[in-house]
Amino acid sequence: MASVTQMGYLGLNVSDVAQWERFATEILGLQAAGEAPDGARLLRMDENHHRFILQQNAADDLAFIGWEVSDEPALRELAGQLRAAGVEVRTGSPELAQARGVVELLQFKDPNGIASEAYFGPLMNFQEPFQSPRPISGFETGIMGLGHMVIRVDDAAQSLHFYRDLLGMKISDLVDMRMRRGQPFGLSITFLHCNPRHHTLAFGQLPGTKRLHHFMLQVRTIDDVCSTMYLCEDRGVPIAATLGRHTNDHMVSFYLRTPSGFEVEYGYGARVIDDAVWKVQRHESGSIWGHRRPR
Repeated sequence: MASVTQMGYLGLNVSDVAQWERFATEILGLQAAGEAPDGARLLRMDENHHRFILQQNAADDLAFIGWEVSDEPALRELAGQLRAAGVEVRTGSPELAQARGVVELLQFKDPNGIASEAYFGPLMNFQEPFQSPRPISGFETGIMGLGHMVIRVDDAAQSLHFYRDLLGMKISDLVDMRMRRGQPFGLSITFLHCNPRHHTLAFGQLPGTKRLHHFMLQVRTIDDVCSTMYLCEDRGVPIAATLGRHTNDHMVSFYLRTPSGFEVEYGYGARVIDDAVWKVQRHESGSIWGHRRPR
C-alpha cells in the first residue's frame, strides 16, 4: 500500500497577502521566497524552496494540502488506491507542477471537500541556505515535513477512513475531552502520523466555520518559543492560548492568531514516534498544564 510520507506544503487563501507575508516573516520567522509562476507568494522554512503558498482570496482559510510521496511508482499506486475507492483523481498540469515546484502531482478532494494534492520531487534550494528574518535557531522539518495541522471535518468516521485507509496514515492517539466556554460540549480529536512526527494531521467535528483550526511550527529551542510569545505581546498579535505542554505529543507551545483568524501553534520539544514500539493512546485532556484560552 502506498502511503504519504509528509505534509510537504500548505496553500492558504488569505485576504491580505502583503499583511500575511509581514506576519509570517516578522513574527513566525519564515523567509519570503518570491512568487510562483501563477503569482502566489511563497514562504520557506528550510532547504525546500518553499513550504507555504499564499493565494489572494477572501476566504481566509485552508486552500489546499500538499502530501509528499517517495517517488513516481508510489504516486501511481496512490492514485490507484484513491480511484478504487471512488475518489476522483486528476493529473495536475505541467504548469501547475511548475507553480508548486514539484516534478509531478495529482489533485483530489478529501471527504470534506478540502482540495488535496499528492506529489513527488519537491524543488530544493541548498545553494541558498534558509535564513530567518528573526534571530531564531530554525525549524524541525526534514523527513517530518513542515509541521502539523488540525482541521474541522464534517464526518470523523469518513475522514478517518480516507486518511488512514487511503492515504496510509496511522493513528497516534485520540483526545476526548470536555471544554467549557459558556456551555460544556464534548470534543473528540483523532491524531494521525505518517513519519516520526507525533502527528501530522488531527481532525474532529469542531465548532466554527473555517476548515483550518491551526497549523504548527516546531522550533529548535525553547528560547525561540518564549521570545516569539513576548514578541507577539509587544507587537499586539493576539495570543489564543498561553504557554503549555500537551498531553499527547508533550510539546511545549503557545498559540497565536493569524491575520486570517485561524491559529498557529508555535512549539518545541515534541516526542517522536517509533512505529515498532508505539501503541495508540487515549487522553481526556489536551494539556498537562497551561494552554489557557482568553475569556
